Amino acid sequence: MKAWYFSTIERKLRYGDDRDIAIGATHTVEGDPVPCEHGLHGSVKILDALQYAPGPVVWEVELGGKMVEHEDHDKWAATERIYLSGGIDITDTLRAFARRCALDVAELWAMPTIVRQYLETGEKSIRDAANRDAADRAAAWAAANRDAVRDSVRDSAWDAAWTAANRDAARAAAWAAANRAAARAAADAAGAAGAAAGAAAQDSAGAAAGAAAWNKYNSWLESMVLEIIK
Repeated sequence: MKAWYFSTIERKLRYGDDRDIAIGATHTVEGDPVPCEHGLHGSVKILDALQYAPGPVVWEVELGGKMVEHEDHDKWAATERIYLSGGIDITDTLRAFARRCALDVAELWAMPTIVRQYLETGEKSIRDAANRDAADRAAAWAAANRDAVRDSVRDSAWDAAWTAANRDAARAAAWAAANRAAARAAADAAGAAGAAAGAAAQDSAGAAAGAAAWNKYNSWLESMVLEIIK
C-alpha cells in the first residue's frame, strides 16, 4: 500500500533502532504490528502523516507484510516499509503551506494589512513587524470576542501565520506548526460552517465541512510536495 511518512533530518529510525532511511531501502520488523506501539508506520494522506511527523523530511513509501489500521483511520502500522522517493527536507514548503492555510480563513478575522502582506509574499524582512502587529491584534480580539467559533478561527490564523513562520532557529518547528495550521484551519472552517447553518445542524454540518476542508488541504499539500520530489 502506498503511503506517506516523515522522518527527522537525521534520516534514521527512532526509538533506539537507528537504521538509516534511504530511497530504495526496505525495513522490516518482527511480530504483529500495533498502531502507535509497534511497527513501521505510514499514512495514505500526507496531511495525516504530518500529524505524526517527528521532523520535516518527507518520504513516499510502500507498506507491506502484516498491516493494521489505526482506529482513527489516519495511519497504518506494518511489518515492512520500502522507501520509494523523497528524503527531502520540506521545511520551506511546509511554511508556504501554513501561510496558504491561514489565508484560506483570512476573511474570518480582522487581519492587519501587514499580516496579509507577509502571508501572501512570505517576505522575511516584514515578518517581525507583522508578528508584532498580529500579536497585538490577536490579544485585543481575544479579550473582546469570547465566541467559541471566532476564538478558534483566530487561533487558526495565529498558529498558521506565526507559529509556522517564526521559527527559523528550529527547523523542527516548521512541520509542527504547519501540522497545527492545517488541522485547525480545517476544523475551524468546519466550525464556522456549522455555526452558520444554525445550532440544530451545527454538528453534522461542521463534520461534513471539516471532512471537505481536510481533503482540500491534503490535496494542496500533496500537490506541493509532489512538485518537489517527482
